[in-house]
Amino acid sequence: MTRPPSPEAALAEAMAAIAPRNVRTGCRLIGDADEAHLLPEEARSIPARQPAMRRASGAARWIAHRLLADIGITDVAIMRAPSGAPVWPDGIIGSLAHDDDMAVAAVAPVGGIVSLGIDVEPAEPLPDDIFAIVATGADRTGAADPRLAGRILFAAKEAVYKAAYPLDRDVLGYEDIAVDLDAGRATTKTGRMVSLAYCVVPRVVVLAFVGE
Repeated sequence: MTRPPSPEAALAEAMAAIAPRNVRTGCRLIGDADEAHLLPEEARSIPARQPAMRRASGAARWIAHRLLADIGITDVAIMRAPSGAPVWPDGIIGSLAHDDDMAVAAVAPVGGIVSLGIDVEPAEPLPDDIFAIVATGADRTGAADPRLAGRILFAAKEAVYKAAYPLDRDVLGYEDIAVDLDAGRATTKTGRMVSLAYCVVPRVVVLAFVGE
């Protein structure tokens, strides 16, 4: 009997299937000692002292270091900017995210796509009180699984913020982002158009990206 793929392998395959050309993605189940994967400069740039947060940051950067190595970029620290965003090497765009158990990353050379955002969430319904904050009348979830539509919408808006902020430097609330999942796009209050792609097995992951 063929064993089903591990959660990491299943998610890695699903993320690769939705990623635009030249965008590399990866994931990692967060481990007990993953803070050890932070380079010294990275560790100093991350103010969070909670062990869980540092483990998650270490896991996400472990993925990113390997994605960068695949395109020939090694021994580079991915610092945390004061805004909270990771600082990428020149000529590279990327994004990091994690939930309680899984870390994800996406990177790409600049060209064709000028900004990236990613978010990961458990494949569970979004609590009603959070949905009431996230959703607006301008959002369209269309053919998305009704049970998970709120969670996908939440992840989409988080990913869009990460993609749009480096370009516009606008602090966006959920009400400032209109998402159309069927169309695969979102629009911010400033008129920034962001493309979207998502998968839902075994976790909800949304990629947001801005083309040239």
